[in-house]
Amino acid sequence: MDDVSQAARTIAKFLQSFTLNSGLRLRYRVKARGATPGDAPDASGAHVLSVEFLGPDTRYLTARNGELLNALEHIAAKILRLEPDAHDQVSFDAEHFKADRDRQLRESAAEAVERVQTTGQPHAFPAMSSRERRTLHMLLSESGLPTASSGEGPGRFVVLYPADAGPSSPESAGQSVHARHGHIRDAFRHR
Repeated sequence: MDDVSQAARTIAKFLQSFTLNSGLRLRYRVKARGATPGDAPDASGAHVLSVEFLGPDTRYLTARNGELLNALEHIAAKILRLEPDAHDQVSFDAEHFKADRDRQLRESAAEAVERVQTTGQPHAFPAMSSRERRTLHMLLSESGLPTASSGEGPGRFVVLYPADAGPSSPESAGQSVHARHGHIRDAFRHR
């Protein structure tokens, strides 16, 4: 994002139109770090545009694991014509929903590491968004245990492996974890 101030104005205009036309009772604050010469960019050196929603209808943004919030963030990245690897430069949150989710991911990662080290068995996490999977991979990398993503589309998930049983390839590794639960899927398949 070359001109962070202009990007902030563009997103504010989009959100103004969204809130007026949606009928949702929302307020929002657009913050642009690195927008002026005195501002400090984030730790990675990238400029960050963040939006925080407040108001009585934030529950609609955070419903269903934050689908609407994530969709608005995705649309904002598309409006700004950001490349996929730069989508992290835009962050939307509502009443600390994402911050709370990050805390939950950290706790879940710590529990999974302990479980895998204790039992020696792989641990498959529930399906999650690509951003959450990336965060989880980064959190789990601190343990030194191998990880892999498996599945497709919205069903994609992360698997944590014991140190001596890492995956040979991410896709084949995920299939072996699902094989343990194949009988459940087969019970519901139409024959």
